[in-house]
Amino acid sequence: MKRLCFGGSFNPIHHGHLLVARAVAEAMDFDRVVFIPSAQPPHKPDPADLAAAEHRLAMCHLAIKAAADSTDLFEVSDIELGRVGPSYTVDTARILTRRGLGPVYWLIGGDTVPQLPTWHEPQPLLREVQFVIIERPECPIIWQALAPEYQALQSGVVAAPMIEISATDIRRRVAAGRSIDYLTPETVVSYIRQNGLYRAMPGAGHV
Repeated sequence: MKRLCFGGSFNPIHHGHLLVARAVAEAMDFDRVVFIPSAQPPHKPDPADLAAAEHRLAMCHLAIKAAADSTDLFEVSDIELGRVGPSYTVDTARILTRRGLGPVYWLIGGDTVPQLPTWHEPQPLLREVQFVIIERPECPIIWQALAPEYQALQSGVVAAPMIEISATDIRRRVAAGRSIDYLTPETVVSYIRQNGLYRAMPGAGHV
């Protein structure tokens, strides 16, 4: 089975994540997309608006169950939640490989590519992972400005639909007491409301 790993904070997961994941899977013939919420995002140390890992994991499970056909394509893994310290992608990839789940394909946005040299163990990471890159026309990658080993990643670029939804906007709307209906599955909206997530911010109100 050909799997595509989709890591991130998913704070919270939303329709943009789901639509892009499905589009990439269809374009590149992946059998499954595995959502991997991070316990401690390495580039977001202790942000005040980061929901607890167990909440973000629960919302991922709710989101993939929201559509009748999504369970045939999507799954959720808690592989990063049992580790202490930053959730480094290279460590996750090594664990997946040891479990016989390689090769490890990892989905990232095009805006992330220039940041890859700053990721933990960047050279081993390039050996452990085959990156699949979402093309973002509004954030073109200047490939010639990258080192040769990163220029080689251009072969993994795939077009995906432009979805103007962001987790940051969802959190801000919750804090401001505005509706987040239609931005994320209804079950996730209800979970955020029931658990009082994202309200402990300046100007917090009700969903």
